[in-house]
Amino acid sequence: MIGHELAGRYKIIERIGGGGMALVYKAQDILLNRNVAIKVLRQQFVHDEEFIRRFRREAQSAASLSHSNVVSIYDVGQEDEVHYIVMEYIEGQNLNEIIKERAPLQVDEAVRIATQICDALGHAHHNQIIHRDIKPHNILIGRNGRVKVTDFGIARAVTSTTITQTGSVVGSVHYFSPEHAKGVVTGEKSDLYSLGIVIYQMLTARLPFLGESPISVALKHLQEEFDDPREVNPLIPQSVENIILKSMRKNPEERYQSAEEMMDDLETCLLPTRRNEPRMEFEDDEDSTRVMPAFKTMQRSGQPHDSSLSDDEEEEVEEEPPGKGKKKWVKPTIIIVSALLFLGIMTGVVIYVNNMLEVKEVTVPNVVDETEENAIRMLEESGLAVDEEVIREYKENVEEGIVFHQSREPGTTLKENTPVQLSVGIAKPLPNMPQITGMKLEEAVAKLKEAGIEISPDAINVTTENNDEITKDQIFRQTPTEGVPFNPETDTISVVVSKGRNLIKMPSVVGMEQQKAVNFLESNGFKIEAIKERSSYEIKKGEVMEQWPHEENADVEPGAAITLFVSSGYPADALEHTYNVPITPAYEGQEIRVKVEFTDALGENQEAVNKMISTTETIPVKLLLAPNKNATVMIYRDGRQVETYSVSYNDVKNGTVPQPSYEPPPLPPDTPVDTPPDEDAGEGNDDEDDSALDWPPGNNGNGNGNGRGKGKDND
Repeated sequence: MIGHELAGRYKIIERIGGGGMALVYKAQDILLNRNVAIKVLRQQFVHDEEFIRRFRREAQSAASLSHSNVVSIYDVGQEDEVHYIVMEYIEGQNLNEIIKERAPLQVDEAVRIATQICDALGHAHHNQIIHRDIKPHNILIGRNGRVKVTDFGIARAVTSTTITQTGSVVGSVHYFSPEHAKGVVTGEKSDLYSLGIVIYQMLTARLPFLGESPISVALKHLQEEFDDPREVNPLIPQSVENIILKSMRKNPEERYQSAEEMMDDLETCLLPTRRNEPRMEFEDDEDSTRVMPAFKTMQRSGQPHDSSLSDDEEEEVEEEPPGKGKKKWVKPTIIIVSALLFLGIMTGVVIYVNNMLEVKEVTVPNVVDETEENAIRMLEESGLAVDEEVIREYKENVEEGIVFHQSREPGTTLKENTPVQLSVGIAKPLPNMPQITGMKLEEAVAKLKEAGIEISPDAINVTTENNDEITKDQIFRQTPTEGVPFNPETDTISVVVSKGRNLIKMPSVVGMEQQKAVNFLESNGFKIEAIKERSSYEIKKGEVMEQWPHEENADVEPGAAITLFVSSGYPADALEHTYNVPITPAYEGQEIRVKVEFTDALGENQEAVNKMISTTETIPVKLLLAPNKNATVMIYRDGRQVETYSVSYNDVKNGTVPQPSYEPPPLPPDTPVDTPPDEDAGEGNDDEDDSALDWPPGNNGNGNGNGRGKGKDND
């Protein structure tokens, strides 16, 4: 049944109980998304038409009950040969489990439980439903302490045929009422008798009647008295003991007349004024008043009337006039007849109970290695019962749902309907996946090991993603999720690790013209926080000289804000000056390479010109001077520095910059010179020398000899 869907709506999850007539499963109502309990009729009853008809009718009657202390019936149905009842699912324990764990219970707790049971019975009795199987197994205690009575109406569906098949009277013999043990019609007071036994067991941790066989227990219900509850547990108040004594009277007429009457007593029994009330006394049960009701009961139940006492004799006994002396033989005759009658009644009761409770012996089949369902079927077909408490545990090399042990040895003989406990294998318990989100991978592996999941980091499927909220290298998503069972042998763990915020590389706009830089940044999603100007000797006006706070290739968030610093040009105190520098070849007409370099506020060794010349040229050199930075101009011929000129800031500011002197280059040494006529020729070499110094024409005669300057500093 596990995993099966009844009516396409109820998915069977697990078996949670069962008895002689039905199995109980936990299931999920797929339509309403809630857990329910489903009672499924055992297979041996599915062909009994009368039972099925009554089963349905009684289930429908139970469904009519609506009470906070009654397990609700949601649905009744049939699918193929499966007859089922859908009921409310109660999270908690049954009273039998609680009694086993911690009986005797506290008096106030036992009274509280009994009051709620009584309330449920009162509601049922008003709806003409008799439970007939009140016992701790059928009392559920929810986690909130709410008592729920279950199995209403099921026992009532049993027929005489069923009794014959099972070899037992319906219900549990330890909780029988005397009239139940006799097999006569039971009513509301039978339920109250059974409730009295439940209270007795809660407060004493034992049953009032025990025996070696069901027959002996049933006879004790009929014949024997039980130990007073206070003799077993002196802590029980007298008022509570009185409730037990009254509810467990063998004569139904001496019990509570209704569940409401009993509940009224339960609700007030712990009041200070009642706790120590006198012990309840009843009429002596040893005289004939005890015998005659039983005789009448046996007549009602179908026993033959004993003719040893004739109607005439009865009339004679009853109608003898008062005061008239009886004949001497009458009294002994009555005593003898009464004794014989009593013996006859008891013999009939014993024969009747024996006929109903006599159980034949059957052989235990071997159900080890069978599926649970097959094992149950085999045991039931053999006439044995299956213990409600199935042991479920993991066993190596045993598949799930397979029986690996039975409490009774195969081949032995047992009384029919003896319970056999099964041990059934379950799947290997799997550890639940712990929460590893928020951890680094190494921490997660340690946490998994701590939870019993041995796995290496290489066996974990790791992917990375940017995450604006999770710190880099931390796991922020895991599969399986927390709490899900995990099988290290077959399952895979996948985690997603944060790469941190989704960052991009910062581009550089330094050196770009301002508007071009702005357009570029905005087209890439960045924001321009501000544009600020700074003066600069090196950066051209209007060009970006710095970006802040993110430099080139820095990791930044998309849409980051940037401040641009743009050059506003030269500082206000900067001075510009064009310095005209004459450059000449070594000899006039002879080609030579010359280079002019200068240093000013804009930088060192800037090149003004670098070319071949064969005649004198004037080169304008544009200089920028700062208060703390003079300018220098250097002349090179064929790579050798031949002249250096300095230009000071103050001279430029004051307009007193001296210009370099011009000296024409000499002619090559082998060039002939045309000398003009001289009247004084031959009078002296000094005149010839002087005339040579005046060449070329226009020379101011500064005595430069071969025409080369002296290299003086014009500053």
